[in-house]
Amino acid sequence: MVLDFDRLRVEMVEEQIRARGIRDEALLSAFARVPRHLFVPEEERRWAYGDHPLPIGYGQTISQPYMVAVMTRELKVRPGLKVLEVGTGSGYQAAILAEMGCEVFSVERIEPLYLRALRLLGELGYLGRVRLKLGDGSLGWPEEAPFDRIVVTAAAERIPEALVEQLSPGGVLVAPIGGPLFQELHVCVKTEEGLKVKVGEGCRFVPLLKGVEISSKDREV
Repeated sequence: MVLDFDRLRVEMVEEQIRARGIRDEALLSAFARVPRHLFVPEEERRWAYGDHPLPIGYGQTISQPYMVAVMTRELKVRPGLKVLEVGTGSGYQAAILAEMGCEVFSVERIEPLYLRALRLLGELGYLGRVRLKLGDGSLGWPEEAPFDRIVVTAAAERIPEALVEQLSPGGVLVAPIGGPLFQELHVCVKTEEGLKVKVGEGCRFVPLLKGVEISSKDREV
């Protein structure tokens, strides 16, 4: 059976994202353009447009489409903004942000995932708008700071201070904060008095870990 991924992608946007109240047309258009099925392992592609996360290897996942959309909406991005992503994973969130006109800097700690995302984003023509780094995402990307927006795609008990320092005044940081089994989405705005925090809906992400995992496998780009 040959799947019609274009049709499935349109259905995903309409039934999972627009139907749940997200009306930002630039966001919806970006989700309609990015081929999500290419960001998951081949054996998972038949489920790529389902309403759920999927495994991408190395204990990591690609988030549910709706959750990616919620985090993107809360970032309030617009063309020209400089965005730091902590946790490249599959590269899907970076591609969405690039489609919305952002300059994206994304850090991944697991070398095979970094190489896979680098290869795929290059093949899809995103590397002009997305820069990737193999490193400890909890440390951010100080050489490129400050950032207008920061999105953290892994769960932490608290927001790493390095990320707060690298956020521009007035900038927005979105991250899942909580324990290992359940978190809440925190939307933070950097003010002169500190972070102004709004707690959003519940979610479940893999943990934000420190350090870098280097592997001798899958090194070709």
